[in-house]
Amino acid sequence: MTLSETVHPSLWRADQLAQSATRCMDTGFAALSAQLPGGGWPIGTLIDLLVQQHGIGELRLLQPALAALDKRPIVLLQPPHEPQALALAALGIEPSQLLWVRSGAKAGDALWAAEQILRSGCCGALLLWQKQARGETLRRLHLAAQSGETLFCMLRPLAAAQDASPAPLRLSLKPAAGGIDIGFVKRRGPQRDTPLFLPLTPSLLQRHAPLDRPTPAPAPARGILPALVRG
Repeated sequence: MTLSETVHPSLWRADQLAQSATRCMDTGFAALSAQLPGGGWPIGTLIDLLVQQHGIGELRLLQPALAALDKRPIVLLQPPHEPQALALAALGIEPSQLLWVRSGAKAGDALWAAEQILRSGCCGALLLWQKQARGETLRRLHLAAQSGETLFCMLRPLAAAQDASPAPLRLSLKPAAGGIDIGFVKRRGPQRDTPLFLPLTPSLLQRHAPLDRPTPAPAPARGILPALVRG
């Protein structure tokens, strides 16, 4: 244990990765895990994934962690495209685990639903797609995430990297030949200016696309918590 850690567990040397204050899940990619405090995805906190465009491999990136949730529910909240059951099953994610939630007419419905899901602790993972969110909203979601042990990833446009966020881990995702480039916008550790290339096999990403069928109809955001509790 270093001197900084003996003073307070939240302190770390500028040239070293911090020890995670929360439980972490292995990312399934050794090169990525080695670059993250705690050696994996932090649980019970906000993770900011900033994507250049949708469909570049963000679900493939999360696949090992989602597949390791031991069949706990996975909520897809306001995804940009209709989820495809066969493609997700090919990733090792059972369709019965998935709950697709579409927000109502009010802009805050999806954020309200996300906060309720996190506070309930009823799901293994929550993936929330949002174009923009105010700092106050991000703080509320980060606080709600800390009340449980949910893998919580917020997927937002790459431009949001310029905005402040309470998320202890913020990664940028850009498409690259044969995989994705991961930039470390924020982490508890040394600054890394060079992106990490993570190979993703194109055939695994594409081969099920012609056969996909849609998942069951989405649940309304305001009805999400009662449905989860009954389940």
